[in-house]
Amino acid sequence: MLTPLTLHSNVSCVNIGLMSEQASGHATYHHGDLRAALIKVASAEIERSGYENLSLRELAASLGVSHAAPYRHFIDRRALLAAVAAAGFDELAAAHRKAAGRTPQARLTAAGRGYLAFAAERPQLFRLMLASDLLSGATAPPDPALIKAATACYEVFEGLVAATLDEPSDRAVKATAIALMSSAYGFALLRMDNRLRPFMYGRLTQAELIDAVLSMQVNARPRTTRHKRGR
Repeated sequence: MLTPLTLHSNVSCVNIGLMSEQASGHATYHHGDLRAALIKVASAEIERSGYENLSLRELAASLGVSHAAPYRHFIDRRALLAAVAAAGFDELAAAHRKAAGRTPQARLTAAGRGYLAFAAERPQLFRLMLASDLLSGATAPPDPALIKAATACYEVFEGLVAATLDEPSDRAVKATAIALMSSAYGFALLRMDNRLRPFMYGRLTQAELIDAVLSMQVNARPRTTRHKRGR
């Protein structure tokens, strides 16, 4: 599900909104909470400029601290982005846990809607979490805290899937979860990149497209081996 997309360094962007806030004399974080402030500001900034363009120097300036201050909490930009992604997985996991419905299938569908809404509302965070190389380890070992957060989020999703199966064996849960996640993930990226063209969906509305994606059925039954009868 993860596709490699290398993070580029040495590209800067200016957080105009936060710079204005600083100039107006409003504190952007409380003493001792710089780490949390950096994660919060970085999360907002990547939606404006893309996670590839995030600059620790500009974030520091926007918060009114020295250029060296962020490095007391994050060894480099990649470490900050890993923390941002981990926070995103925590948020998505919490949304999965809160998915409401009278039946297990209804709760799973609600979680799916929340997942697609998350991707639509915070596309750069979604890409950072699921389409960057932070978890693939293509250019550097994954951050342990990020692995923990991503794993916990996926386990919540697997639990929702398992509750809908008559025979929730590990094999069936794994197969169904991957199939459903792949469908939702692919749709999210197609919609995000404007790859869903009119000739593809015709008169179908966005709501109908989402319903179609979330109503996908998966046959995850283990195959039974048939022995040939001797002649």
